[in-house]
Order: sequence, then C-alpha cells, then structure tokens
Amino acid sequence: MRRIKKIIKWTAIVLLVLAGGLAVIVLSRQNIKYDAPFPAIQASADSAVVARGRHLVYGGAHCIDCHSRTNADSLIGLGQEVPLSGGVVFKLPLGNIYSKNLTGDTATGIGKYTDAAIARALRYGVHPDGTVVYDFMPFHNASDEDLTAIISYLRTQKPVRNAVPQHELNIMGKIVKALLVQPVGPSEEVPGKVKQDTTAAYGRYLALSIAECNGCHTKRNISGKFTGEPFAGGGEVDGFITPNLTPDPGGRIFHWSKQMFIDRFRMGRLIPASPMPWNSYGRMTDDELTAIFNYLQTLKPVNTTSDVKREK
Repeated sequence: MRRIKKIIKWTAIVLLVLAGGLAVIVLSRQNIKYDAPFPAIQASADSAVVARGRHLVYGGAHCIDCHSRTNADSLIGLGQEVPLSGGVVFKLPLGNIYSKNLTGDTATGIGKYTDAAIARALRYGVHPDGTVVYDFMPFHNASDEDLTAIISYLRTQKPVRNAVPQHELNIMGKIVKALLVQPVGPSEEVPGKVKQDTTAAYGRYLALSIAECNGCHTKRNISGKFTGEPFAGGGEVDGFITPNLTPDPGGRIFHWSKQMFIDRFRMGRLIPASPMPWNSYGRMTDDELTAIFNYLQTLKPVNTTSDVKREK
C-alpha cells in the first residue's frame, strides 16, 4: 500500500510539473512575432480601381459579411456605403474571435497602417505588429491588381471610431494558438493580374483566392488546416454540414446546369440561419459565377456520404 501511495504521489508531481511547463510555454507563445515581406502594393485613387475593389468587398470577397454589423443589404439597396467597422463576434470552439475595424480611423481602424502593411496582413497572415492573423481570409494568392483594388476601396471608407475587443480565447484556443497556428502565405506564384473571363482557370482563382469556397467546403482540423478532399464538403459551420461540390453523382450540384447554379445565387439566403454569404455571392456577375461553375466541373469526383444536417 505504501508503495502504491508513493507511485501515485510521484505521478501527480510529474503531471503537475508537465502541466506547469505546458502552461509556461503556452503563455509565452501567445504573442510571437513573425516576419514576412511587405508587398509592393500602393492604393490608387483611380475610380475604376476603387470600383473593382468595392465590387470584390461587397461581392465575392464578402468582406462586409464579417466586418460590418449593419444591415449591409439595405444600405447597398439605398446606394449607401457599408461601414466596415468590425466588431462582429464569431463564437468558435477556441473562443470568441472579433473582426477588425477596416475603416480609416487612426485610433481603432487601419488608418495608421501603410498600404504595404495591410497587404502583408492579407497575403502573408502577419499583422502590422508582427503577430499572426487567423486564417479566415483567402487572399494569400490574390493578384497584385485585386489586392490593390481592395485596399484602394478600403482607403475610401469614412473613419469610424470603434474599439474592437481583443480575441477571447479559452484554454484550448490558447494552446492551439501557441502550438499550431502560424502565418499562412501564398501557396503558388502570385499573379500580377488575372484575366477576367468565364474560363475554369478564372473560376479556380475566384473560388480559391477571392470567394474562398474551399474554406467551408473542404474539411479542416481545429487549427484550420485542410484535412479533407478539396470541395468534397463535410465541414461543419455553425451547425451546418457543408455539401460536396465535386462532380460526383452524390454531389450537391451534380444535376445542376450552369443557369441553375447562377439562379440559385440570385435567390439569396433561403434558410435564415445559413452561414453562407449568399447575398454577397449574389452580387457576383453572371460571368464570375459561370467561371466558378466551370471550375467545379473540373474537380476530381469524390464519393462522400456527408451527413448533411441542413442545406447550407
């Protein structure tokens, strides 16, 4: 009995030491500084460039869905600008994540940052202060032209003083941030410009680098890394299981024509709680949606039996 008690005692001591060591490591790695290049991006006042940026922000890039708490659709319908003042909270298993203020306010927004610093955050996942950006945005491979357009439009945003809370991570969130989360940069050579047409090539660019369709329609692990077959669905977003978009007979859009695909986006959000940014995607042009449809038809068919709880 005495021997057993001794074993239990030393086991407890070892576990406490290990737990203490892990706690020290986790706390010391919460604000690690990373280095990344500053893209040679400079905002433009050219009306065509700003208009392209507005189209991306309100449309395929769906920035307004995460960075605005206003009724964006009503404002757009009235011909007004949508303030991207941030503060939208995303309640995730890792804790509460708050979207940033993207207006030109110098105290709480991006007004104090250079164009290159903003471009670095979008392309390389590194904040101006060197800390990591959570990989929720798809712009790592966005062209210089589109990145310039997006930042050019953001520079037209009227300053809004809105101090966004810091992320509120739980214990698991802090462990994941310390040990698993790292900046994500370009996965291929970044183009200076991409031809806008209806080809599958442009559809691939839109789906992966602007609209981030794969971000929800491909399974990820708790750190955000992709673990499933591309576009095969099965990821869980706010209680919805994302459908398979590959050209497999069991895929959601296997029997859809190009026009059916476009028409579905024009219908908007049919299920109120759906997390998909239907209205933003609905502001994409017919050519853009056609290009994405054409790209999805080129994917490897994946036979999956995803348990779809509700249509996303």
